[in-house]
Amino acid sequence: MPLLSTSEIIKKYGLNAKKSLGQNFILDKNFTDKIARAAGDLTNYEVLEVGSGPGSLTRSILDAGAKKLISIEMDERCIAALSELKEFYKERFEIIAGDALKIDEREIFSNKNKFKIIANLPYNIGTVLIFKWLKIAPQIASMHLMLQKEVVQRITAKTNDNHYGRLAVMVNFLCHTKMLFTVNKSVFTPPPKVTSAIVEIIPREKPLFDVEFEKLEKVVASAFNQRRKMLKSSLKNIFENPEEVLLSCKIRPDLRPENLKIEEFCKLAQQLK
Repeated sequence: MPLLSTSEIIKKYGLNAKKSLGQNFILDKNFTDKIARAAGDLTNYEVLEVGSGPGSLTRSILDAGAKKLISIEMDERCIAALSELKEFYKERFEIIAGDALKIDEREIFSNKNKFKIIANLPYNIGTVLIFKWLKIAPQIASMHLMLQKEVVQRITAKTNDNHYGRLAVMVNFLCHTKMLFTVNKSVFTPPPKVTSAIVEIIPREKPLFDVEFEKLEKVVASAFNQRRKMLKSSLKNIFENPEEVLLSCKIRPDLRPENLKIEEFCKLAQQLK
């Protein structure tokens, strides 16, 4: 029996994108094929997708030859719709009903083999998921994610950019990042109010510098929570004498956080007790 098109599946199961779940469905398979191709050769990889919805990107990943695709979906309506794909793709496709924020990927994927993540992430949890995945970065081969364009700009921003902040520092400390392309609103149903983009995140073989992730996160959060303040003021809550610490790291105390390179944040993190 032939597989129904995504539009037919949406009609059959009465699916409509829920704002509460940050959903926007994609109907254009040519476009989802483009995303799957951007992730490179999938034939030797297991792939994770979050928020598969009616399964347009899901089909593209499987048609691109993924060894196995595991979909995490919490919308019961979509799980029923995805079961049609399960019938068609058999053991290459697995659906896990649940919340991606609560599921431990290490229990799903073997530690021996790296897996890839390809997803049109729900807008309301995108950055939270990225921080969750950074904690297991050595186990991930690559991430190709669709997010709001503004979030992608924040991920890929460089020192002194307007978008440079906590997200750019923490992600680029562990990964190489690149905005691949923007997304026409017309590929979605309903069309979102904001422009989306695809970001490529590839974990480094080792972090940029030898410093604990948690310590770096603490320094970066403290600095950017008061981003308009000079560092000598914004770091007062984590260092007894921030000016002295900054000078010892050869950093001007009157600089603001967006002026610092990742390397300089790492030097400050090394000073934390």
